[in-house]
Amino acid sequence: MNYSQILEALNRASLFELYRLQQAIRRSLEDPARTRQIKNSLRVGQDIEYFEADENRLIEAAIVELKRTKVLVKNRHDGELWNIPFYLINLDRADVAISNSSGKFDRNSLKVGDKVAFKDRKGNEQFGEVIKLDQKTAGVLVGAMRWKVSYGLLSSIIEGELRREPNLIESQPIQGELLGKE
Repeated sequence: MNYSQILEALNRASLFELYRLQQAIRRSLEDPARTRQIKNSLRVGQDIEYFEADENRLIEAAIVELKRTKVLVKNRHDGELWNIPFYLINLDRADVAISNSSGKFDRNSLKVGDKVAFKDRKGNEQFGEVIKLDQKTAGVLVGAMRWKVSYGLLSSIIEGELRREPNLIESQPIQGELLGKE
């Protein structure tokens, strides 16, 4: 399924049309027959991936317990336990990435953990890692400093390591903020 094409079509829909579609999707997600089908294909101890909407990325986990409408999982990266609905599980190992045809970043095309670059108000290039996704800005960690950066000001880092420039970090306040036009 091409999520980018679907999002382009949804961007042309009215708010009412989106709401109507949301209700139909919710009913499908809560369909007991579909839930049973997923539940029957899972086993305790099985390694899975599930989609974490706030971070816009897949999380690797292991199944701890199968319940009636949810599954208890243990995340691989931090060991935390979560009860998640069955429909969050990526059984088919589908590619969930959404690319933006305009080439600009938005909340759907970035995920927590992505490496990005941007220029601060003084024109210095900063390199960091996305740690939070808000509606209009991304939280980016640069060294020990957190920045709020408008999506339009971000560019991706394709290769190499994040570069830390101590003189720039020390001369800036603990909480940075960089906002573009709204």
